[in-house]
Amino acid sequence: MNRLSKVLIFKLVATISVWCIPLIFMPASWFEAAGFPKQETYMFVRMLGWAYLSLCVVYWFGLRAALRGEREMGPIWVGIVSNVGAGFYLGYYGSAGAWASWGVLVQFVGWASFVAAFAIALGLFVFGVMGQSTGAGGD
Repeated sequence: MNRLSKVLIFKLVATISVWCIPLIFMPASWFEAAGFPKQETYMFVRMLGWAYLSLCVVYWFGLRAALRGEREMGPIWVGIVSNVGAGFYLGYYGSAGAWASWGVLVQFVGWASFVAAFAIALGLFVFGVMGQSTGAGGD
């Protein structure tokens, strides 16, 4: 398994477990208990979960190519743009105190996602765009 494959696996597991499943399936009362601001409906939160899941479909195709030793540039660039954009927004709003009144769990997930987003973008750039890896198997 090459390094690009490892980055994509981390991206898929993190996105599905931390963002997709909770945003799509968590009961509204759990959102509130976790510290999300109370909303009349969580429709847009649920739609965001589905949007993240649709990105995972793209990453899955990128992972399949990477496991064959190929680099499919579409999923790589989608991942870079998505993660850099998310990282900047998470960092900006977190630093501006937008989460100050939210629960500690939501704040932790926000800051951990900030770090992970930039790490994933960097990994996709280094191992996907630049194609840097070592060894015959890419690792």
